[in-house]
Amino acid sequence: MQKEAMEFDVVIVGAGPAGLSAACRLMQQAKAAQQELSVCVVEKGSEVGAHIISGAVFDPKALTELFPDWQPLGAPLSTQVSEDHIYFLKDESSSISLPHWLAPNTMLNQGNYIVSMGNVCRWLAEQAELLGVEIFPGFSATEVLFAENRVAGVITGDMGRAADGSEKPGFMQGMELRARYTLFAEGSRGHLGKQLIQHYQLDANSTPQHYAIGFKEIWDIDPELHQPGLVVHSAGWPLNDASGGGFLYHADNNQVFVGLIVDLNYQNPHLSPFEEFQKLKHHPVFSQYLNKAKRVAYGARAITKGGFFSLPKMTMPGAILIGCDAGTLNFSKIKGNHTAMKSGMLAAETIFSAINTYSESGHLDLETFDQRLKSSWLYKELYQSRNFGGAIHKYGTLFGGAFNSIEQNIFPSNKWINIKDDLADYQQLKSTLDCPAISYPKPDNLLGFDKLSSVYLSNTNHEENQPCHLQLKDPEIPVKVNLEKYLEPAQRYCPAGVYEVNKDENEKPVFVINSQNCIHCKTCDIKDPSQNINWVPPEGGGGPNYPNM
Repeated sequence: MQKEAMEFDVVIVGAGPAGLSAACRLMQQAKAAQQELSVCVVEKGSEVGAHIISGAVFDPKALTELFPDWQPLGAPLSTQVSEDHIYFLKDESSSISLPHWLAPNTMLNQGNYIVSMGNVCRWLAEQAELLGVEIFPGFSATEVLFAENRVAGVITGDMGRAADGSEKPGFMQGMELRARYTLFAEGSRGHLGKQLIQHYQLDANSTPQHYAIGFKEIWDIDPELHQPGLVVHSAGWPLNDASGGGFLYHADNNQVFVGLIVDLNYQNPHLSPFEEFQKLKHHPVFSQYLNKAKRVAYGARAITKGGFFSLPKMTMPGAILIGCDAGTLNFSKIKGNHTAMKSGMLAAETIFSAINTYSESGHLDLETFDQRLKSSWLYKELYQSRNFGGAIHKYGTLFGGAFNSIEQNIFPSNKWINIKDDLADYQQLKSTLDCPAISYPKPDNLLGFDKLSSVYLSNTNHEENQPCHLQLKDPEIPVKVNLEKYLEPAQRYCPAGVYEVNKDENEKPVFVINSQNCIHCKTCDIKDPSQNINWVPPEGGGGPNYPNM
């Protein structure tokens, strides 16, 4: 059956900070030139912001470029950072407070704001619609539309298919969204971005991309303990078998955002990032605020953190990868929202120039994006921070951290030392026989919780009778390979209890996928040592519904 089609000048996949900034910048240019331009943003979440999760301490640099009058326009930035505290946690009860001169100055947050990026994206969507952008939430872009070797748009997923692939009552076929130019802003480990990188070999000159999993909870705390604007970061305990760090941000309304980032290059398959996060909250640096408080939200998401050396080529015929789909996060700042926004703005300027340079039948090569990128502050930020992740990976938290402090604080213009990590995260997992077992305490339901009660707070929902969006390339690998060698680590690296190994009636192990629990973090797609799990978008609107993450 021929699919229905809609045509636009530009289609943008993903209503995150990169995609929405690109949409706004495109329409700003069109308005200034008194020119008609059709821009569509397709978003798989049930609403804009439903799938957005970020710490977040926000650098307003790109926002100020995009909307210099963001304050009178009512952008939801109300809590400015007032203090930075940085701790090295020695063990479960002791810590060292690090003076600012010992920490990389990129970790300091003067002039930044503690925000809900979900709410920032909702505000950006309002501005985009006022400018004339069409936004379609609840629709997953499941395929790239090609015209010969050129990206010509995307195809949205069918709605109303049963698990066996048959059509249920009310079935609605996906549509072709055709575009002269397409921007992919799907966030970390984007489904279509991954395909395009492979199709066009965009990473041929890059090191493997690297990732972390980031956890976040929102807690209502005692007003007497609340210090609006206080930012707390930690390194060290409980991550004895991995690198990463914790955070606690005092937002508004007597709330704190607490979380843990765990780098996915860890080697011990016994490690459970979720359980490490539960342990972190018991440390006095964190528990002093959380005791007698109430947890009101939970979520997790992969973070693209490879940085400068892992950046793929971002352009291809007819399209550009932007934001975390490409990996523009500055990990030395633990910030990717301002860089994502800037990448979207640069892409919008490139595409608007292309539209005005060629007639409707012609296309301008988007290579001018590379020139714009290299002359921007975004490129300078990523270049100056290029060694940050590699130093931690190669030399550990203590010595790698010391190198990063020296480089960022004393030699920020260093051009002589390049530290790369050439091994993909999934390749670094060792056999359980080569690693010590890790014992985790049972949840006390005061500070530490189990996965299922946590997923409940993410408001995750999927239509049960639909095709499974967690696809196994070989259904035998989880038991025959991963269980034998790694005790099937998907049971532990997944933060939502999606994967289990049960026994059948003959006491033989069976791999179970509880896809309804999936919070779309993409960790399985990244960390599976056999690279056997392929995350694809479920039916549009499925997944978490984060209120203000």
